[in-house]
Amino acid sequence: MLAGMMNYPSRHIVSMNTRHHRCVVSSSRLTAFLALAMLALASVNVRAASTLHPVIVDNRWGFVDKAGTLVVNPQFERAGTFASGLAEVRLKLWGYVDTTGKIVVNPQFDEAGPFSEGLAVVEFGRRYGFINTEGNYVINPKFDGAEGFSEGRAPIKLKRLYGYIDKTGAIVINPQFESAAGFSDGLAAVELGDRLGYIDPSGKILINPQFDKAGAFSEGRAEVKLGKLWGFIDKTGKLMVNPQFEAVHGFTEGLAPVRVGKLWGFIDPAGKLVIDPQFEDADSFVEGLARVRFASRWGFIDKSGKFVINPQFDEAMSFNGGLSRVKISRKIGYVDKAGKYVWNPSN
Repeated sequence: MLAGMMNYPSRHIVSMNTRHHRCVVSSSRLTAFLALAMLALASVNVRAASTLHPVIVDNRWGFVDKAGTLVVNPQFERAGTFASGLAEVRLKLWGYVDTTGKIVVNPQFDEAGPFSEGLAVVEFGRRYGFINTEGNYVINPKFDGAEGFSEGRAPIKLKRLYGYIDKTGAIVINPQFESAAGFSDGLAAVELGDRLGYIDPSGKILINPQFDKAGAFSEGRAEVKLGKLWGFIDKTGKLMVNPQFEAVHGFTEGLAPVRVGKLWGFIDPAGKLVIDPQFEDADSFVEGLARVRFASRWGFIDKSGKFVINPQFDEAMSFNGGLSRVKISRKIGYVDKAGKYVWNPSN
């Protein structure tokens, strides 16, 4: 599960077979899905800041606050991030704790995801269902795959096809798609006949399947791939930025990372480069800063392209609640927006 990982999945929605960001996972483990959901589920949307952050000490996980004060002593085999006041933790099986470290949902699940819109995806006996914050099943485990709720809908898999349920567990869009992603800005990417398009919450196709890959809508734009190049469409399906980039991420805070040749820069919604390509890798802006890789190290820039935190980390995650999780020599720590450690790297 994600807690011990520092990977950075693609934000693009593609065939379920590739298990990219926001896709329903159908394997017997939710590991890949949870990794995406916990740290990237809302990467193209506004996300709630974490109140506590997971840390590892002597191979046990606990939680610190924004100041780096240990609030929950390290005692868990793995730990996720807080949502709806609860975080998933593992003690042989997965359960949930509150912000005091008290176990409020006993460990009983094979896998457990973060809460989203008051419900969390859990796996039990290779089937997927949803629980509430009391740990009670609201939707019994009966699906072959599932993703967390967004905008009142959750993608699910039955046999080889994907559809959507509401919060009662009723199927509101029949399984008919080869892949299906969560809703964002009122639209969700789905796959039919190896092409990606978009549906509304009733299941009506609003943008015909025509793209090789597609991302979630954010700030009125979604990234799409035609052939080998990426561009951006609006909610009518009209190309607003012609396919011309080797890779992209979605718009956040008015900018989107794009790759030109081998280097990454940032464009505005009109497609104009506002930060010249110069980075080996780049991610979207979160809390005013974007993580970028330069000279094989990760640091953070502001919207002028200036380094606010110099490249120095082996890995770094986007800011969440004022902190970034960073990794140096396999040790995980946290820095604030000034680049100061609030939790020194440990393992």
